[in-house]
Amino acid sequence: MSVKRTVALVEDEELLDDVLKLAAAAGCAVERVADTAQARAHWNSAPLVILDADSARECRELGLARRGGVALVVGAPPPTEVWRDAVRLGAERVIELPADEDWLVRALADVAEAPANSAGRVLAVLGSRGGAGASVFAVAAGLSVLRAEESALLIDCDALAGGLDLVLGAESDSGLRWPDMRLRGGRVAMSSLHAALPGRTEGSARLSLLSGAREGTAPEPDAVAAVIEAGRRGGETVICDLPRNFDDCAHTALERSDLTVMIVPAEVRACVAAKIMVSRLAERGHTAELIVRGPAPGRLSPDEVAEAVGLPLLHSMRPEPGVARMIDRGEFKLKLESPLAKAARVTLRALTRDREVAA
Repeated sequence: MSVKRTVALVEDEELLDDVLKLAAAAGCAVERVADTAQARAHWNSAPLVILDADSARECRELGLARRGGVALVVGAPPPTEVWRDAVRLGAERVIELPADEDWLVRALADVAEAPANSAGRVLAVLGSRGGAGASVFAVAAGLSVLRAEESALLIDCDALAGGLDLVLGAESDSGLRWPDMRLRGGRVAMSSLHAALPGRTEGSARLSLLSGAREGTAPEPDAVAAVIEAGRRGGETVICDLPRNFDDCAHTALERSDLTVMIVPAEVRACVAAKIMVSRLAERGHTAELIVRGPAPGRLSPDEVAEAVGLPLLHSMRPEPGVARMIDRGEFKLKLESPLAKAARVTLRALTRDREVAA
């Protein structure tokens, strides 16, 4: 299967020269097309389409459908009609060169790293109460992706949870945590995250970890969005460990998730807390699927928990003795046939089921 290229329909020769130079710097192959008829042939398949003001107007007049992955380049502050054409075509950004060349280089680098049709999936993990095991499950899901020799990005969105690096046993590993990122939004390349973040490797696959730093400050929502989208564009499985207070950071991740799972211990108190969370999710148009975790001191069955909470049951997970001890010692290992590993595999299959049906 041939790799689809970035397409450029840029009539301004000076701007085209700038685009081609930036593409060369990013290691991204660009196919120049001569007119809108050729652009139309690539419109649905090219991972990135670069237009200038004149070609954007022509594409809009031709009636090309709005799509993602369109960048509109200009050499001076654009007039209002250029912005209108950009919105009509779905352009991510109007890029004024040379001022915005860093953004375009990152976008081109993303294309070079991840060919079209390789977008990743996003999993959000919630716990119904403190100590439900959501953070441990998120790490188990990341390690399960890595065990399958695929890459994952594990994002700590809970500023009060103590840091996912402690769960993974990576608190002494070099690399950036959220307070070090100095990221406020925009576009970030997955290659930059690979270079900056601690993690684990398995062959050519990598589990990258963006952890909190025990300072109690949540990351900016725009920064969370930028990191999630970097992982998705990079074709990685993105796993977000979310706080129970549903702050702006949590909603940013929920809005981008392909699947949200809630970990609920099989006890009455956890069910009551989960029911409140389900209501708060529904207020923002979100839903989730349920993982019931044993033991069940009151002998609540997984089906009874699901009925009480009002969520579909994805999986019931037996208790796993010894996990807390391993984490305290910084020695957490995911055993192949452990309850955590089985629950993670079920969840990861559910994460890709829509894609498999579509295929």
